[in-house]
Amino acid sequence: MYHEFVRGFSLLIAYFAICVALVFVVRRFITMPREVARKSLHMILLGSIFIWVYGFNTWWIAALATLAFMVLVYPILAAAERWSAYAEALVERKPGEIKRSLVAVCLTFALLILLCWGALGQKYLVIAAVLGWGLGDAAAALVGKRYGKHIIEGPFVEGRKSLEGTLAMFVVSFAAVLVVLVVHGVLPWYAYVPTAGLTALVCALVELYTRNGMDTVTCPLAAISVLIPLLFLWGV
Repeated sequence: MYHEFVRGFSLLIAYFAICVALVFVVRRFITMPREVARKSLHMILLGSIFIWVYGFNTWWIAALATLAFMVLVYPILAAAERWSAYAEALVERKPGEIKRSLVAVCLTFALLILLCWGALGQKYLVIAAVLGWGLGDAAAALVGKRYGKHIIEGPFVEGRKSLEGTLAMFVVSFAAVLVVLVVHGVLPWYAYVPTAGLTALVCALVELYTRNGMDTVTCPLAAISVLIPLLFLWGV
């Protein structure tokens, strides 16, 4: 148990250290639009789910690692906030955003690991839920900022979101979930498209109506709330 935790956690720290270093090196030589810079860090976070799922052999050790990572990194971020360039370096929209995101992501990952891997023994559901949310959310932000012309506004919509961004999230989320399901070969051939489509639709709608950046939590949980019943429906 100890050796598994140390091995997996070491992989996790090495992964983040290398990826973050590469991003800052690239940003030193290439000027990135602010939203692209934000999403580069977002993509690093998404990629870490493969370490949490495949870098550990035991679900509860993987879940424990998410909490240990949160406890380790949170005070580092809190101390770094005293650095005047911190918010610009990590492209924060609001003070404390990165810390709050760290807590939300780690708790969400731990819950997904508990439900999908621990309770159901289906690792790939963790990957499907995270990629369905994360890749779709990145597409929504980038497409919405660049091409969004048809604005969606309402009492439950935070700020100004666009139809183009929401459609981008649906398409990319659909593709991500579909690829994960097909790669793992878990469904009858006729079930892949409707399963991925319904999951992507729910993710896109939940993201549209989620406030205060909490889609980190709501979208992955919405994804598994669709995927798990559908897997039972298809007899998996």
